[in-house]
Amino acid sequence: MFFFSPGYEISPERQKIERNLPNGSTTRSLWNTLVQDFPDFDSYSEAISTAINEEYARMDSELSDGDEVAFLPPVSGG
Repeated sequence: MFFFSPGYEISPERQKIERNLPNGSTTRSLWNTLVQDFPDFDSYSEAISTAINEEYARMDSELSDGDEVAFLPPVSGG
């Protein structure tokens, strides 16, 4: 799993961490696990985007063994 700002600053494990999940887990269940481990992530729960293996994905996408997941913060600007 990869974090990008602000997750990079919140996670003491910094930019990349690994988690073992049960079969059938989704990106949302992974996110919920992270919120339990790092409660400050909860404020991003409604706006976070995700990618699996460098492809944008939905939060209900099922994960497979070895997938690389990235959580991307909301982006603004002009």
